[in-house]
Amino acid sequence: MTDAADPKPISHRRRFKLPRWARRLTAAAAVGAVAISAGVAGYVASVDLPPDPVPPQASVLYYRDGRTVLTRIGATDRTDVGLSQVPVPVQRAFLAAEDRGFYDHVGVSTRGVLRALWTNIFHDSGQGASTITQQYVRNAYLTQDRTVSRKAKEFALALKVEHRFSKDEILQRYLNTIYFGRGAYGIQAAAHAYFGTTVDRLTGSQGAVLAALIKDPTRGDPAVDAEWAQTRWRWILRAMTEQGWLPAGEADSAKYPAVAKESVTANSIGGAAGLIADRVEDELVRAGISRQQVRTGGLRITTTIDFTAQGAASDAMAAALRGQPKELRTALVAVDPASGGVRAYYGGDRGRGYFDDALAARPPASTIKPVVLAAAEERGIGFQSLYNGSSPRLFPSRQGVPLYNQRNLQCPVCPLDQAMVHSLNTPFYALAEQIGPDTIRRLAHRLGVPEKYGKQPTMVDVAGDPAPGRTRPDIALGRYPVAPADLATVYATLADGGRRRDRHFVESAINGKGAVLHLYAGKPQRVLSGAVAADVQTVLSKVVAKDGVVAGVDAAAKTGSQQWGDTTDSSDAWTAGWAPGLAAVTWIGRDKPGPIREKNGTAINGDGMPYRIWKSFLATALQGQPARAVNRPSHVGRLETTDLRSLGAAIKAPVGAVFQGPQQGDQVDKSKATGSWQQRVDRLTKVLDSYAATVPEFSVAVTERRTGRRFDYHGKRQQESASIIKAELLAALLLKAQDDGRKLTKAERGRVTKMIRASDNDAATKVFDAVGGADGLRAAGERLGLTGTDPDESWGLTRTTANDQLKVLAAASDPDGVLNEDSRELMLDLMSSVNADQKWGVSAAALPGERAALKNGWVSRTAEDNRWIINSMGRITGTDTDTAVAVLSHGHTDKQAGIDVVEHVSALTRSYLGW
Repeated sequence: MTDAADPKPISHRRRFKLPRWARRLTAAAAVGAVAISAGVAGYVASVDLPPDPVPPQASVLYYRDGRTVLTRIGATDRTDVGLSQVPVPVQRAFLAAEDRGFYDHVGVSTRGVLRALWTNIFHDSGQGASTITQQYVRNAYLTQDRTVSRKAKEFALALKVEHRFSKDEILQRYLNTIYFGRGAYGIQAAAHAYFGTTVDRLTGSQGAVLAALIKDPTRGDPAVDAEWAQTRWRWILRAMTEQGWLPAGEADSAKYPAVAKESVTANSIGGAAGLIADRVEDELVRAGISRQQVRTGGLRITTTIDFTAQGAASDAMAAALRGQPKELRTALVAVDPASGGVRAYYGGDRGRGYFDDALAARPPASTIKPVVLAAAEERGIGFQSLYNGSSPRLFPSRQGVPLYNQRNLQCPVCPLDQAMVHSLNTPFYALAEQIGPDTIRRLAHRLGVPEKYGKQPTMVDVAGDPAPGRTRPDIALGRYPVAPADLATVYATLADGGRRRDRHFVESAINGKGAVLHLYAGKPQRVLSGAVAADVQTVLSKVVAKDGVVAGVDAAAKTGSQQWGDTTDSSDAWTAGWAPGLAAVTWIGRDKPGPIREKNGTAINGDGMPYRIWKSFLATALQGQPARAVNRPSHVGRLETTDLRSLGAAIKAPVGAVFQGPQQGDQVDKSKATGSWQQRVDRLTKVLDSYAATVPEFSVAVTERRTGRRFDYHGKRQQESASIIKAELLAALLLKAQDDGRKLTKAERGRVTKMIRASDNDAATKVFDAVGGADGLRAAGERLGLTGTDPDESWGLTRTTANDQLKVLAAASDPDGVLNEDSRELMLDLMSSVNADQKWGVSAAALPGERAALKNGWVSRTAEDNRWIINSMGRITGTDTDTAVAVLSHGHTDKQAGIDVVEHVSALTRSYLGW
């Protein structure tokens, strides 16, 4: 008998019985699953599998009128092969890259499809997660639309394909329909395009190269992006190892196969239209349309290109370049300010797949000055404000390096609009210091300069510059590269009163069934006030009035010339501007930066050939259109005069007066170079003796490299080197790298670039340590033939001679010396670029058109009552000269006095020796 208070035993089954609501939910889920399965089955049954894939059809590009054919993009290179012709290792490379479970699934990855549907619906990411069967279905039967309905149809067709064909048949069809880039469709065409062979001769490693192309047929081409292609290739080999298809370790030890250089085939699009086709395709890819669909889908693509404007661009380029040096490269981009549509485009005439000069970032020089002016007006500084436009000027941010105006023009009391017309550097540099370079950079980005080119931020110093990652007032000089196409966007934004629109090439893309795949729907964005834009236009219209009006239209423009070294040549020449209805940018330069000249030897500057092309283009492109006047000025801001305080009381000049200042080579008087060489040497020695009696101690040495003649005045006298020792430090590091059988690392190149170009002392100290300090520098000096140089533990106090500095220059110049060709080229390139703004030192002996590769050094010595050491050494080259000069001096009361002595001594040597 049990006690009534004891609880009754509870059965095991009763303890785990589900609540009624849970049982109902489970039942509902089961019914739902059955219903969904039935629905899916019904949908799959309702989708018909086409009897045969649609053959590839060319897409047609039309001009903006939608009727006139611009060009065609079409598939022509395709030869189908049987799977038995494809080596098994090659098949496995594709399986590893795209679908390792291909032979195990029923054609679809349910998990992948659900994930793709989720992201497409809720995140609009266009995620794929497709099997090989799904990819084949998409390429053979469907469009590339990123929609739920297309994904569902792909799912259904994949199941039906798996039912109709064997796995091997599917893989064979897949390999014959893939687009591999270079106009190659199918694996047979790809084997020929990339390896010059047939598919049956491909190795597994070569197959992995082709398999890597599926993800991105353009970027995957090693001729386009070798790093990306090889990274993807290595990943595929590792995936093959994981599948047991490659021996362990082979993926990491294998060498990337040799791939044929990309060539343009006979059916490729030539001329300027080729690069337009490339840009159109890139834009459609960004809009979600695959390259394969563009090239095989028979699309009707209406571009923004205007028939008249494009013809005007081609004609203007052809006329300007006829008979000119073949190394000249050119670009022209014209944008409709009211829409952002590209109306004309010329990045070269070699056709599809070639380098596009319109997208290559180059220093824009003075064409960036309108952005500086606009930034100033946003801060209340009017365009008639007065600035000190004298030349040269010293600015705190330039660390003692003087800034010159082009041709050393002087405008002591200079309105900003006058400074713009004459493209003066010093007023705009002062303006940049006043408003802050970051202010200008931010506005440039708003107006149309991208924030990055690849991974590199724009409008900032790069490695090797004085302030990596930061923007200096040099932005006002156009030192930070910008692509012509992006500069066209900047000027189109200014032309449309400060409203920015996306630059684009495509108005619409329609498939063969009439469905719209893409329709441009961009909207303008206000990035600058219309009043400021009107003022900028007023100022730039004065540039056109000076440089030459455009027939039949009112126009505004700015020219720009990027100086080549310290010569009177340019490496990049620009004109950028607009007339109502069209903004255009022209650029002329070279593939590798260097001096640009016309066939008659005339240096090409912005106001020359680029301006002629720009004028001719605009006049023709806008011919017959209604005349439209430019906007009237708004006179934003105050009359600023603060910068005039830098003039000092002694300088007086009328407002806006522009006149010529001293020119390069002014101190040289070659009429004194008469008689024999010995007679010249005797006269020069007497002159230097007389001069030495009036100034602190100096020494000079000269080598005329063409004749081997030498001259020195106290050339063996030891003096402290200061920063000219950095050239020897560079040579020492190059020797060390040569001994190790290598080139300088990226970090080392950045370090020596800063050391030479920016005279960075921290970088020099690191190089000094890297070569082994004083002992290492001494050993390098012995190999260079230096006999009068005593390295110091503090490298700047190293004692050297003028004669030894000539030997350093010889090492950088002589093919038979200890430095190899690459080392010599790097050394001279760095020494040439150092003096772009430093027209002092031995370059005072250079004449117009000549180039100086040099290193200057200066320091104030506390041990000598703060007196200055001023040294300069360099090589001056030109049509008739190749001479090395070194001048060492010390004991000067101030820096400028020392510079005057060094320059005078340099000029005297040329005046009397006549080199």
